[in-house]
Amino acid sequence: MDRDEVWHTGEDLAAAHLASLGWRIIERNWRCSAGELDIIAVEPGRTPVVVICEVKTRRSTAYGLPIEAITATKMAKLRELAHHWLQLQRRRVGEIRIDAIGVLLQARGSAVIDHRRGIC
Repeated sequence: MDRDEVWHTGEDLAAAHLASLGWRIIERNWRCSAGELDIIAVEPGRTPVVVICEVKTRRSTAYGLPIEAITATKMAKLRELAHHWLQLQRRRVGEIRIDAIGVLLQARGSAVIDHRRGIC
């Protein structure tokens, strides 16, 4: 697998994970001049929550877990991008949260999904 295939596979697995939880995906790869948000989804519940999901995918742990690639700088960028996305919404958006999903693509077997809620 090349880098693009790893990236796309990871995002597809992350989206499938969220769908399996009953979440509704409302945007994938949303872009603006400031950057890109991987997945924007709605977590159902008494009060639905809009969740910005940053996805990091790796083929091994040689350089650490996928989640470890989300630095303080990246978290600040995610907050900035979430703000840009919110400004463009024509509908009222209630609660919003930023999650991280690490995807480890194992050489044999299924991928390991590490979903962490409310990272920043």
